[in-house]
Formats: sequence, structure tokens, C-alpha cells
Amino acid sequence: MWVSLRYVGDPGFQIGIGEAIGVHQSTASRTVSNVITRIVQKSNIWIRFPTTFEDLHNAKNEWQEKFNFPSAIGAIDCTHIPILNPFIHADEYVNRKNFGSINVQATCNSNEEFTSVDVSWPGSVHDSRIWKKSDIYNVMKWNRASGVLLGDSGYVIAPWLMTPLRIAETAEQRSYNRLFTRERVIIERCFGQLKQRFPILHNKIRVDTEKVPSLVMRCLILHNVNKEKSIINMLLTMQME
Repeated sequence: MWVSLRYVGDPGFQIGIGEAIGVHQSTASRTVSNVITRIVQKSNIWIRFPTTFEDLHNAKNEWQEKFNFPSAIGAIDCTHIPILNPFIHADEYVNRKNFGSINVQATCNSNEEFTSVDVSWPGSVHDSRIWKKSDIYNVMKWNRASGVLLGDSGYVIAPWLMTPLRIAETAEQRSYNRLFTRERVIIERCFGQLKQRFPILHNKIRVDTEKVPSLVMRCLILHNVNKEKSIINMLLTMQME
């Protein structure tokens, strides 16, 4: 486990990690792969989207306790994770900023925990297409009366997805945009915390392209593990006071 944590906490060179702890690079590679597999198998425990009436009701209440946007249950966005350009279909992974990546979609709740993730798309695919092809799109579509997500202007507004107004002429419209922007930015904070905690996500991930999604998923899961432990510790402290 320590080898795996060191790997994602560094720029991602297995040789250097192996040398630092006195094991061969191949041993470090196998260890990292095995740990990632075991953690990803637990993804449904740590990354959960509200789907039942009770879960949606709780998500809205938790959002209202911290923020003000009515009926919101979370925010959505995508972030690019740099990778080495693959030998096959490399052009599919080159994003609009002209570097190879996978485009990761995620939603988060008011506690800055990821509630859904999609790590399956190459960097050239637009955020809005990933959204419409995602399982969460269908969940929100059929539960649209129960809550809304907040997304940036790259998304198309829908009964279950709110976006900022492109033209805000009145005081009320400008007030809406200010409120919206202030609350939607939570997903950007989540991505920022994720990449700060796991520097490997800042650099070109040096593994085979088919292994990248599992590695990224592992980091997302560990972000939630860290957040949940922080929340539990905070609640225990409040009970003791």
C-alpha cells in the first residue's frame, strides 16, 4: 500500500520509487497495479450518487445547509488528466489545448466528495457529449423533479441541470449568475484538491493508456476516503466539546 501511495504522491516514476525503498522497478509496478485493482473494486462503496428519494432529499438538505441554490444536489464538470500519447488512435486523446489526456467527468456534493465519476473518455471528447452519454445523465433525467446539478456554460440547460445565464441584463439575472458561480465552483475546488493531493495527475501518467482510468479512479476514491475521515473526525470533535 505504501508503494502505491508513494507512486501517486510523486510525479509517477516507478524506478525512482523502487530505488527509494530498495525494490526492483518490476516489483514496484506489480505492487502498484495490485493495490489499484483492489481499491477500484471498492469504488461503489466510496463514490455514491443519490438515487433514492431519501438520498436525494438528504443531498438537497445538505446543500441548503451550506449554500443557497434551490434544489441543488451537487455540481458537475470535467477535468483533463495528462497522459503519454498512445501509439494507437493518438489523435483521439489530443485535447483542445493540444496535449494528450483523458477527459474525466465528475460530480460532487456539498462536502466536496465525488459522487460520480466517468474516466473512460479520451481528451478530444467534449464535456457535453460525455455528460449525455453518462449514466448520471439518465439518473438525473428520470429524477428531474428531485434535484438539479450545477454545470458551467459548456453544458446545455435542462430541468435537471442548471447553467449560468449567457446574457445577464437585469439585476436579478446578474444576482443569479453571482450565486450560481459562487456555488458551482465547488467542483473546481474538488479537482484542485485532488491534483494537489496526487501530483501524478499533474504530469503525464507513464503507464499504458488502458491502465490510466483505473489509476485515476484510485485517486478519486482516496480523495473521498480522506474527506469522509475528516468529516467523521470533525463530528467526533463537536460531540466532545
